[in-house]
Amino acid sequence: MDPIFSPSLHRQRHQFVIDFVRRNKPRKVVDLGCSECSLLKKLKFHREVELLVGVDINGAKVKKKMHGLGPISTDYLQPTYDQLRVELYQGSVTQKDVRLRGFDLVTSIELIEHLTLADVECFSEVVFGYMIPVAVIVSTPNSEFNPLFTGLTGFRHSDHKFEWTRAEFQSWALKVCLEYGYEVEFTGVGQAPPGQQESVGFCSQIGVFHRRAGRDHCNMLFGDDADDVFSYTLLYSINYPSLRDNNILRRVLVSEVLYWTEKLKRRWMEEKTGERDDAYTLCLTEGGVEECLRALERHVDMEEKQTAACGAEVKHPVVSEDQEGEDEEVFWTNGKGQQESKKLHRCVCVPLAALWSCCPKVSALSGSLSNLRHILMEDPEVKLSQDRSAVLVQEEVVQILPPVEKKCFKESRP
Repeated sequence: MDPIFSPSLHRQRHQFVIDFVRRNKPRKVVDLGCSECSLLKKLKFHREVELLVGVDINGAKVKKKMHGLGPISTDYLQPTYDQLRVELYQGSVTQKDVRLRGFDLVTSIELIEHLTLADVECFSEVVFGYMIPVAVIVSTPNSEFNPLFTGLTGFRHSDHKFEWTRAEFQSWALKVCLEYGYEVEFTGVGQAPPGQQESVGFCSQIGVFHRRAGRDHCNMLFGDDADDVFSYTLLYSINYPSLRDNNILRRVLVSEVLYWTEKLKRRWMEEKTGERDDAYTLCLTEGGVEECLRALERHVDMEEKQTAACGAEVKHPVVSEDQEGEDEEVFWTNGKGQQESKKLHRCVCVPLAALWSCCPKVSALSGSLSNLRHILMEDPEVKLSQDRSAVLVQEEVVQILPPVEKKCFKESRP
């Protein structure tokens, strides 16, 4: 199509909707004529939207791309308090379905021109008279722009039943507003070449409808005409993981507690290394919390460097099978040729107060120290002290052993 648009015309139409969503922050959005869900895939990243619905009469097209609307790995690894549910339906925009009533935004992007004029009347009744959304965005080709396309005869697409001039589109839109209590503003995307914008208008003309204030349309949602009609077929639905789900909240909180418990333990042990012999029992008592916090601040950079160095040295540790009742010992050879070992036998007590102070995410997720204690008491992955005031983790004691002496042995034969 000439002239060439940059960005492409369909991208400009989608961007228009995205900009509207950013400004108005609708919670419930439905795209009529969603086809392969390309607009929905962009809208799912705008987490002000809590319910995202697509409808198309061609179920095969929807099924082809619908799984691209599902959560990605980061949605599971880093859930937020945002909620999002996605639903896709097969159905006609000329039919009513109670599940599409009461939305904040309805979009109809390059759809109505595929309907007969009789069906456009049904579309108007369904969208504006039955669904009664707060806002509606309708885009359709502007036939006055068509002469600028070289070699174009007839409509822009073989399936178009009509293409309106600006006056015809505005006439339909104003009639809808009068009948159903809406206001409309006209705009568009795809500007004409310099000097021709006023004479031909936008390539795609757009009407943005707003439900009039002061008219009690919400009561119509529960009127006698609001029969529970289910004419659409549900093809796909999914809920995104959210911290508002108690199970997900607990999982994330416990994961954070275990991570920070281990981190605090390592930093505390680094602070105390060399000050006590191997027989000491490590315990972050209430009086030691402040000292722990000071140690954290002093050793952030040191810990990162030591972690990187340790990761380079430790390779394929071998776990020895000890006798029953004895401690498990892990051996490896470091980068200097020295054999090192770890023995897991003592417990480190990390008080919940230290976790609360050092990890804002733990405090934010649990809400209070008592809630944190209650949640951890019910989780089998976490071991608490007898008074339920601290998390217990095993202490790792590192010993440096003499270098392993390498010997060569000759195979003896009888």
